[in-house]
Amino acid sequence: MKEDFVFKKKFGQNFISDKNLLNAIATDAEVSSDSQVLEIGAGAGSLTTVLSENAQKVVSFEIDKDLQQHLLDLNLKNVEFVFGDFMDCDLKDVEAKFDGDYKVVANLPYYITTPIIFKLLENSTKLDSLTIMVQKEVAERVCAGVGGKDYGILTVMTNFYGTPKITRIIKRQMFYPAPNVDSALLHIKLEKGKFADIDNAKFLKFIKSCFSMRRKTLLNNLGSVYAKEKLKETLGEEVLAKRAEAFSLDEFVEIFKKCQSL
Repeated sequence: MKEDFVFKKKFGQNFISDKNLLNAIATDAEVSSDSQVLEIGAGAGSLTTVLSENAQKVVSFEIDKDLQQHLLDLNLKNVEFVFGDFMDCDLKDVEAKFDGDYKVVANLPYYITTPIIFKLLENSTKLDSLTIMVQKEVAERVCAGVGGKDYGILTVMTNFYGTPKITRIIKRQMFYPAPNVDSALLHIKLEKGKFADIDNAKFLKFIKSCFSMRRKTLLNNLGSVYAKEKLKETLGEEVLAKRAEAFSLDEFVEIFKKCQSL
């Protein structure tokens, strides 16, 4: 594949061929014989093949139509290829392809990682887990601790929907062509109904407001949404004097609930 394929920078194509690593990805994703899997970015089909060997069913998206014949020639009986942009698809139509819960396993292009994560977390009704190869720095942001420089909107919202963990670091030399940064395998186990009483879209908008200017206090950031005097009465000046990075997810949930009465 390396010899006859022109890699396209616009699609962020970096492929893996090491069989041990590919098997490790399937293992970390907890793919078994009864698993249904959504792969985003089939690429050369190396990971697709391993998923096919381990899962009951695989639906695999690939945006690069020049790869269509190569992928179809792999003749993977339990794989349905969809040639198009996953971001353009209605997730309801994608999820209709699965009988029940499914797992996402993907080697994501760096430039589209966050939009894909949010699309899945915000809109899915059947998603069990995501196991995604992402830029190491993105994985560290998702798993960051409260108060650190990496802690932010992505951290809070990922934890709002589930429990993330980095299962392994992958050096850039494991990819072809090699990217400029190292990667990490990020596993996010969804917890359905974790905050069933909260409007997800409103909570995301609230968190974005809290972090709108990182160096500003919560009072200054939320003061553009709510009356400052009302905030002081409801939350107290001690809370409002802190920056957003100082609050845990559970604390944000409590602050959000209190602000709903303003």
